[in-house]
Amino acid sequence: MAKGTRWLLGAMGSLALLALLLAAAAWLWLDRPLTLTAPAVELSIEPGSNPREVAQAWVAAGVQTRAEWLYQWFRWSGQARRIRAGSYEIETGVTPRQLLDKMVQGDETLERLRLGEGWTFRQVRAALETAPHLKPLPAGMTEAQLMQALGDSVSSAEGRFFPDTYAYSRGVSSLTVLRRAHALMQRRLQDSWALRTADNPLKSPDQALILASIVEKETGPKDDPGLVAAVFLNRLRIGMPLQTDPTIIYGLGEAFDGNLRKRDLLADGEYNTYTRPGLPPTPIALPGMGSLRAVVQPTPSKALYFVARGDGSSVFSENLADHNRAVNRYQRKTGP
Repeated sequence: MAKGTRWLLGAMGSLALLALLLAAAAWLWLDRPLTLTAPAVELSIEPGSNPREVAQAWVAAGVQTRAEWLYQWFRWSGQARRIRAGSYEIETGVTPRQLLDKMVQGDETLERLRLGEGWTFRQVRAALETAPHLKPLPAGMTEAQLMQALGDSVSSAEGRFFPDTYAYSRGVSSLTVLRRAHALMQRRLQDSWALRTADNPLKSPDQALILASIVEKETGPKDDPGLVAAVFLNRLRIGMPLQTDPTIIYGLGEAFDGNLRKRDLLADGEYNTYTRPGLPPTPIALPGMGSLRAVVQPTPSKALYFVARGDGSSVFSENLADHNRAVNRYQRKTGP
């Protein structure tokens, strides 16, 4: 064999060996923990980002490796096009292989927002404003504009969102979360309305939502919401005013100082259920599933009155005389 040929074969063998060594090193790198500039590194991948931009963004965020190495790994894996937009967080110990798996699976870092039962929309809005990594509603957006954006024709946002805990990706808008909460309330309300009793005096799902919000505010921790709902439904049947303090308090708004006075009960207004019969014009809070179900399937009862015992439960009465005795005992502390 000629000397030149032997040299060429030797060189080719060296290149092959080098390629094998590089491949082995790359394989080891894939399963070696990446060095991070902090215990945890976060990155939001915007829709439309290409694999090279994603690799560069991770390095800029605090992954201490070559962006080109990450990019080539994304390409070589065959999964580069499957990387999903979203918010991600990696911690010390993550490998290049695990990093790619996380993005392909859409294993995002999610935040959570809780909307509580009995909350007013003012409280909902405050929670949105303080929620981490959540874009605020447009400045100056009115409730009517918000509901229009959600595809609802009502002008008030009160009571229109189901109280629950909502997970969301970092960087999404408050409108996105509210859209989910609104849709869930619509479903829960329609499901409940379909189960209403034949003799129910409520005329529409919207009326059920309004009464459910009142039941939510009037039900103590130890009360049966079905009994509370029965009282109000019995009153509606006979045309008796609902006479419920939470509607007065809601009507007072920020003027309420924690003390409900007799003059407040006498001052006429659209939320004064002492001076006006029937339901108020809108819900007064977010009702939960228990209250929604209670107003369509109340506990059988002839009660027209109830008064709080002070321990989270109430006494229910069918006539005014029994009610007055309960008031004297539990509120005025003058009865037996």
